[in-house]
Parts: sequence; structure tokens; C-alpha cells
Amino acid sequence: MVTELLYLKSIESGYFTDFNAAVTAVDGEQIILDRTLFYPLGGGQNWDTGILEGPNGTLSVQEVRGRGNILHSVGPNHQLEVGDEVTGSIDWQRRHAHMRMHTAQHLVSGVVYETFNGTRTVGNQIHNDRSRIDFNPISFTEEMLNEITIQVNNLIDNDYRVTDSTMTREEVNAEMPPERTNMDLLPSSVKQLRVVKIGENLDLCPCAGTHVQRLGEIGHIEITGKKSKGKGTQRITYELHIPQLTPEPIRERI
Repeated sequence: MVTELLYLKSIESGYFTDFNAAVTAVDGEQIILDRTLFYPLGGGQNWDTGILEGPNGTLSVQEVRGRGNILHSVGPNHQLEVGDEVTGSIDWQRRHAHMRMHTAQHLVSGVVYETFNGTRTVGNQIHNDRSRIDFNPISFTEEMLNEITIQVNNLIDNDYRVTDSTMTREEVNAEMPPERTNMDLLPSSVKQLRVVKIGENLDLCPCAGTHVQRLGEIGHIEITGKKSKGKGTQRITYELHIPQLTPEPIRERI
């Protein structure tokens, strides 16, 4: 039995912070749960942190990794056993920062593709305080970076809605060029895709990350640097300003 990914049920699920679960496996400092709200490292997005309350007290979740069975690193002295019931709470500030950063990455990647002759996103890394995106082929000038910033912040100011759904590869390809969605990087065996959509058709991209429900939650972006990574690839780094409105998490335990 693989871990049920509670944060992936819908865009709104990313706002839940508290859940119940049972331990299904123990491997040293790591445990596997039957269900989790903790996002594991993947898709360029960093993991969630938080706490687990078990029969022997409170444990700090320091790292979360894996696909299928999600490994929660809780330290060597956890004393948890298979079958133990736990309650979990994720760090909301870190989670929401990742949601803002990841949604901003979709915006930046889309703007660069549309503005600069189909330039592709070839890598990204999402952190809570800073993020980066690698593009190819391109050589950014300061004027180009300024244009990206203006376009992305205008989209944020329009506060478009962000939604998700399940689509087939063919349905996604009918709406967006495969080069823009990096469809070639997805295993051909995967037929049903979770896609994240911004506005009516501003952007649509297969993605298993966590995202905000409205662009206004992001806050303006600021591109803080660029760096050549060779062979026509350039990396830009960005940070986010604090938004005027920050939503409250959903504390109802699931």
C-alpha cells in the first residue's frame, strides 16, 4: 500500500495543515505513513517540515522524500512501531512560501516561453525564501529580465484563479505545445496527468506540486540574478515580496 497524498486531492488541499495517519513501516530514523500532508522533495520543490504527535510524544519531521511510499525522517529516538496512530501538522509558513514560489515559477516559465521564441524551462529549484529556473536556449539581457518582471507582476496584480484537474496527454497537447509543458520528460506510461491551470488559458502544466488558489497571494517577484550554465542555458534566481493578503490555513484535521 502506497502513501495517500492528501495535499494532492485539489488545489485547496494544499491549505490543510493537520491530519491523522497510521505508521505502516519503520526504517531506522524514517517512518512511512498510510496517508500524509507532508510534501516530499520532488519536481524541483523542497519538502515540508512540521511535527508528528505519537504515543510517545512530539517528533520533528526534518526531511520528507520518496515516491509511492513517503519517508518521513523523524530522528533516531522516535520509538514508533507499525500500527501506531499519529497526528501530523505541517509548517504553514514554509508550505505557503513553497506554494507562492512554485506558482510564480509557472508564471515566469510561461512568460519566457511566449516572449522569447519558445525558450524552454530545463530545470528549477523551489525554496521558501528564493528559487531558480534554468532556461535553454537563451542569453538574458537586463532589458529582457525587466520585461519578464513587468509581465509576471501584471499577471499577479490581475489575481487570476489557479485550478487543477486530471487530463490525458492528448488533451494537454491540444491546449499547450508539448515543448512548453515538457511533455517529453514525463514517462510515456503515465496517461492521466494532474494539471495546474492559471486563468482560462494563460498557463496549463502537468505538475504535482502545491500552488496558491489566486495569483494575488504570490506577491511581486524580483529577479535577483542570472548565471550562465553553459551550452545556451541560463539560470535566473528570484525572490518574492510579501503579498498584501495572506490566507489562513485550514486547521480542520483530515
